[in-house]
Amino acid sequence: MVRAEQAGQRHSDLVLPMIDAVLNEAGLRLVDLSGIAFGAGPGSFTGVRIACGVAQGLAFGAGLQVAPVVTLVALAEAAGASRVLTCLDARMGEIYHAAYQRHEEEWDQVSPPVLCLPETSPDVAGDGWVGCGSGFDLYHQRLAAQLGTKLARVETGIYPHARCVARLGAAMLAAGKGVPAEQAVPLYVRDKVALKMGEPR
Repeated sequence: MVRAEQAGQRHSDLVLPMIDAVLNEAGLRLVDLSGIAFGAGPGSFTGVRIACGVAQGLAFGAGLQVAPVVTLVALAEAAGASRVLTCLDARMGEIYHAAYQRHEEEWDQVSPPVLCLPETSPDVAGDGWVGCGSGFDLYHQRLAAQLGTKLARVETGIYPHARCVARLGAAMLAAGKGVPAEQAVPLYVRDKVALKMGEPR
């Protein structure tokens, strides 16, 4: 069972009613779950804080473990390919970038999450890479020029879906990689959230 919506700025209004709807449809209570997964970032500061705070609050109250799922890994999971370059729009002309390669049912990190310009995205070895995410949607030509023949294709309209976060989180919990609620933290790659007056965009 899945409830998903591109929420824009309505995360805090929608998330708890959607959780209640899924639990009611499944006939479950929070305490019946094995744990709670959330998209830990990188991404919108507000979005990852809300996700973390909701996961912590629910898990703490129900005595559950938490699985912080890196947003870029969830994006790779959504792409349906085995070698994925993930890029999310980080605003201010920058992207969140990482590269992953599937090994059986797990993702190996080839290049860790970084904040960079499209033109300075990290190099990756080999070819056959599939690009996806809002960073590619916005900066396709600039990223393609940087990657050259290593980029096999770009999948448009891919985003880190809730079902991918849930699937990856379930695997983390099954492998004993969950953490207590109080230890769950967002993954911040950027420490600057706005441009100053007169700064180039």
